[in-house]
Amino acid sequence: MAGGYYPGPVETIAPMDESFIGGFKQAPPSPRPPTVPPKEHHYFHGSGTMPQAVHYTPSTQSSSLTVSTSQLTAMTAVERSQVLRIARMEPHLQFMCGPLLKYDTTDEHGVWHGAALIVTSDSSSLYDPHPSLTYTYDPAQQIPTFTRQPSESQFSPPNSSASASAYPSSPLPSTSSSSFNAAGSNNNTLNSPRKRGTSFTNSRSNDRSPIRPSRISISQELGPHPADPHSTVFPVGNSYSGSGSGMPASPMTGNFQGPSFSFGAGSGAGDVKYEGSGAGGAGNGHGHPPNYPASSQTARTSQVFGQEIWVYGGNASGASGGYGYGNTFTFWRFLIKVPLGEREMKVKYSINKGQEMEFWVPGREQNMRWAAHSCNGFSAGINPDDFRGPGFKSGYDPVWMDLLSKHSAMPFHVLVGGGDQLYCDSLMREPEMQDWVSHMKPEEKKQYPLSEEMRLAIDRFFFNHYCQSFRSGAWARANCSIPMLNMCDDHDLIDGFGSYPDDLQSSPVFRQIGARGYFFFLLFQCFISVEIDGASDAPGKHVYQSLVLGDPGPYVRFPSHSFLSRLGPQVYMLLLDCRAERRKEQVCSPNPYVRVFDRLNRLPGGVKHVIFQLGIPIAYPRMVFLETALESKLNPLVALGRNGSLGLSGFVNKFNAEAELLDDLNDHWTARSHKKERNWLIEQLQNFSKVKRVRVSFLSGDVHCAAVGCFKTLKVKNKPEIPTQNDWRYMVNVVTSAIVNTPPPGGVITMVSSLATKVHKTLHHIETDETMLPIFTMEPNGQSRKQKYIMGRRNWCRAEMDDRSGELIFDIRVEREKGYGVTTGYELRVHAPAW
Repeated sequence: MAGGYYPGPVETIAPMDESFIGGFKQAPPSPRPPTVPPKEHHYFHGSGTMPQAVHYTPSTQSSSLTVSTSQLTAMTAVERSQVLRIARMEPHLQFMCGPLLKYDTTDEHGVWHGAALIVTSDSSSLYDPHPSLTYTYDPAQQIPTFTRQPSESQFSPPNSSASASAYPSSPLPSTSSSSFNAAGSNNNTLNSPRKRGTSFTNSRSNDRSPIRPSRISISQELGPHPADPHSTVFPVGNSYSGSGSGMPASPMTGNFQGPSFSFGAGSGAGDVKYEGSGAGGAGNGHGHPPNYPASSQTARTSQVFGQEIWVYGGNASGASGGYGYGNTFTFWRFLIKVPLGEREMKVKYSINKGQEMEFWVPGREQNMRWAAHSCNGFSAGINPDDFRGPGFKSGYDPVWMDLLSKHSAMPFHVLVGGGDQLYCDSLMREPEMQDWVSHMKPEEKKQYPLSEEMRLAIDRFFFNHYCQSFRSGAWARANCSIPMLNMCDDHDLIDGFGSYPDDLQSSPVFRQIGARGYFFFLLFQCFISVEIDGASDAPGKHVYQSLVLGDPGPYVRFPSHSFLSRLGPQVYMLLLDCRAERRKEQVCSPNPYVRVFDRLNRLPGGVKHVIFQLGIPIAYPRMVFLETALESKLNPLVALGRNGSLGLSGFVNKFNAEAELLDDLNDHWTARSHKKERNWLIEQLQNFSKVKRVRVSFLSGDVHCAAVGCFKTLKVKNKPEIPTQNDWRYMVNVVTSAIVNTPPPGGVITMVSSLATKVHKTLHHIETDETMLPIFTMEPNGQSRKQKYIMGRRNWCRAEMDDRSGELIFDIRVEREKGYGVTTGYELRVHAPAW
């Protein structure tokens, strides 16, 4: 800008009011902090589960665990202060973001390893002693037996009658379903045993009629947070013991609808364990933290002090606008270790004795329940309000609320982020970037020097954007109550990063964007600072045992970070970093593959399933013809777009004026430049599966559709197909995308669906066939549909293992009606190995 003056930044963030910790309020992404709701707004307090409804409207219904303003006005001042009193952090911390939770792995001794992260403003926080996290769990605590309810899970197409319950262990009546064998043929046989092969079902309870839209009045507010001082329906404070005015007469540790944050604690001198790590003070000298009583005789309490892993210095350039100029912000990491018990446990935690929150860990011999999502944001040009149904404050929340309702009914142990946990493309709107963006000629962009103002603006954007996104709405409720396992994709950095030509990727500005985007991905999503944690994944050398480090990327300057995490004694997940080392001609370099397979080959005995998380699907319809057309120099649309003619400037991207969709196509494993690497990886995984007797499955996102691809042994003419459980080449690719972003246009869905049945001979030389499975035989509302392979609606996926059959169950949850959040499930069962 002329004279060195820049207007205020587009993306800025202010500190969190303490009452916002835990994300109890949603504000749509904006340059301003979340706002307080109107005084007279009401909240719904229900049973913690979401009924089978399609439309939501606000309700004033309340439960016995809440108190309204009318009840408060009838109390004495002392009673009101007792009811409304909330836990405050001592010493005080000014949060910018957090707490966030991360899962690492479970070691051979049955100890659960994870971490929490907070970001605090140094100018208004007290760090003497250092921030501490206190967590309590009770191995002997009686918990309910969690079972999935078929009535809220799936539906079956009319007239389909093959009997199969959604979960065999469920005490509820069995549901109807459609069962398919490995070849994809439909077996509609009443009350018959399940046919051999992978099955996928669309099941519903005894009601055989199509799902009918209903308008049950259910508010999709997140409910009052324990520390929300502005709610008109209040949770009862744990110190209140008065009576009258219809109030409960005893303290409680109540849960509210959503991820079931608890608050308050009982009394008693339990067997308390005190642990300290890092810098900071000590306890009260009696072996346990001060003012943190155990809830029972068998409870265990630990305290860990925060480790300072990075400090953001705000913006030192002196440009005006935005919070934090001249201030500093500290990232604190707390390492959590929980010895697992015989059954799953609730772990309650708090920062500096403030608000108490919780998460769940499995039993020592239990395979985890987990949820997967991707594409947690909107692309440029999409209006979030178009996806905001009645009762929601933002289009970001509806499907997340569905996930949280399932978590409330049957808690998830892990939340898998499959890429694009936030969209950073709005970096291009920052004022310091405008001169670079405005250069029309690609050569000018490639040679543009990186100024100090741009360098600071890039860091400012990523810091503010992460704080805003990760502390807002239902997503914030999820990331502080379900430990995350995250892997990045392009939008976590910038659209298409890694799939552009080398001259653009290596240019000063673009390389800085990718490098800092990856740095902040590691920081906010993985709780890793390479400067602090080092670049060695040898045993005992890194804070995370699941980490598999690769080589430094050609553009991001950091080694790739993959993770191999234990999801139970029989299930592991490998999140492969396909972005740090990505080039237009390469997804990963050879070295990380060597390290990954070395780790896989050292898995303990008894493992039946390994899920390979890949951001982009590896078994998905090809669009080679479109790739060829967009790459052609003779394409008239590209030429017109570069000249800005006929309003086609949006047809080309802002970086090197190539076709906008070309970077997406170049990202795909089936792109010409990645096909050889893809085929090699599939063959190596088949060999691993055969030798180790482990079923390999893929989990992906990116494409804004739900789908299931499949590899299997090529059928030999005049010979029967190999049963799925005996086929070591059989690998499904579950695609779940997007939980927030808009689906592709109907025409694109139709085109991709038409390509799903195309025969591909690419892998016939290794006796492998590939196909798409027709899982979507019905619309989520129960109507029939023609396109059975691709579902163009917002979705997420939950998964767990059936311990009786050894099957891995994927349940793809598809939004029934745009903006309303409630989902219908499409179930896929993957057999355990039997070869």
